Amino acid sequence: MSKQASAVSAPPETPEGPYSRRWLMLPVLLAAMFMAQFDLYVVNVAAPSLEHDIHAGQAALELIVAGYGFTYASGLITGGRLGDLFGSRKLFLYGTLAFTLASLLCGLAQTSGQLVAARLVQGLTGAMMVPQVLALITAVFPATERARALAWFGVTIGVGAVAGQVLGGALLQVNVLGLGWRVIFLVNVPIGLIAMGFALRLLPHRKPAAQAKLDPIGVLGVSGSLALALIPLAVGRSEGWPVWTWICLIASAPLMALTVAWEKRLARNAGQPLLDTTLFRNKIFTKGLLVSLGVFFAFFSLMFSLTLVLQTGLGLDPLHAGFTFCPLGLAFAGSSITSSRIAGRHGGRLVTVGTAIAAVGLLVLLVDLSVSGSDTSALRLIGPMVLIGLGNGLAVPALTGSVLSRIEPKQAGAAAGVLTTTQQFASAVGVAGIGSVFFAAVGTGHGVGVYASALEWVASIGLVLVLIACAISVKLPRPPRAQASTPVAVPAPAAAAAAVAEPGRPVGTR
Repeated sequence: MSKQASAVSAPPETPEGPYSRRWLMLPVLLAAMFMAQFDLYVVNVAAPSLEHDIHAGQAALELIVAGYGFTYASGLITGGRLGDLFGSRKLFLYGTLAFTLASLLCGLAQTSGQLVAARLVQGLTGAMMVPQVLALITAVFPATERARALAWFGVTIGVGAVAGQVLGGALLQVNVLGLGWRVIFLVNVPIGLIAMGFALRLLPHRKPAAQAKLDPIGVLGVSGSLALALIPLAVGRSEGWPVWTWICLIASAPLMALTVAWEKRLARNAGQPLLDTTLFRNKIFTKGLLVSLGVFFAFFSLMFSLTLVLQTGLGLDPLHAGFTFCPLGLAFAGSSITSSRIAGRHGGRLVTVGTAIAAVGLLVLLVDLSVSGSDTSALRLIGPMVLIGLGNGLAVPALTGSVLSRIEPKQAGAAAGVLTTTQQFASAVGVAGIGSVFFAAVGTGHGVGVYASALEWVASIGLVLVLIACAISVKLPRPPRAQASTPVAVPAPAAAAAAVAEPGRPVGTR
């Protein structure tokens, strides 16, 4: 273990118990997570409006949609580390304010270039805000409640993504105040301001560790290697895969390997590395990351491809395409809520059951597409979509809880950054990579049959990944059970260093 300082420490377990406002705090944190996830997917349904209103070309559209994703994913680990250094409360407040302002800039953009720039900034501000959500949950909730709280985080991830499809289409169709596509960004402004108001009142104060330092080489290495992988995937197809895209993709792996080597050396020399490599010695955490890669890659690439099939292949408008997603969204939401309530008892078992159900849904989708071909309709897709939503709704919340429930509180920020980066990287690569496979399968063809055939490729890849994830998830543990008579133990160093109190109590704050 390096001497990496951490600002997120476990609250002291006193006779009065842990931080009393933790369950009031949770919805505030999840509101911020919802905004970040909603904005990752809502832009898909607005692409035709952006083409018409601000004359966004194909490359600009790719950057508007994917630019947010790659700045978001590449900045998450740094965002988690900044929370460790300067305090998760402070970073959450600043990040939420910055995300709200960036959303306002998106809504006010007059040209495609302005919107691309605002989306890149929005992704970076989201990367500052989101890791603090997981870090605060991991640090403030005692071990016996942590899996349930983390499961609600997982609920928010999926519901935010589905809402991007469903509510995004509805907002565009209703055309609130004549704002058109701008409303999908401006809706974040009141939500962000309200969340900040409650956060000021409900988030606990804590002292950041003394003499904390940032690791600039680690920041450049981690962010740069992720960007080298994500940018070519985001724009490569529309640009015709020029040589520079392949050079960037190839260079990303050795740059990440060099960065990891530097981080290990820094830790050995009593430095403060950005990436806490000791996390990867935790087998549960590592297996959870692998399951996350498979689940998020498969689910969110399928969501993207289904959007294309419904709107381009079947010719549905955004509102009707959103309505088609409603059964999937309801299935996801219902099973997610169920999962969050029982994750504390079943943990990894729910991940296995959920991924198995999702695999059945993908198999049913494959069979139906193969049989129906050009007769594929939105109605026929609903059944498999419900199974896929049901399975992922069970798996995602329980997965988040299983991965983080046994992380040391002093590693909360680092673990949150790595987990959210893995999930968003898998989502972004899934959308970009599978999007390329989808468009290659469509080629210059037209009609429902062509799009159904392309969707078969996506579902086949997704099925393989989900089955692998299901097999790995068998090794994930059940969370620790509550012990009625035994208080949750807190490591002595963490308890001694912690300075957490309810707002208003006389403690050292920043």
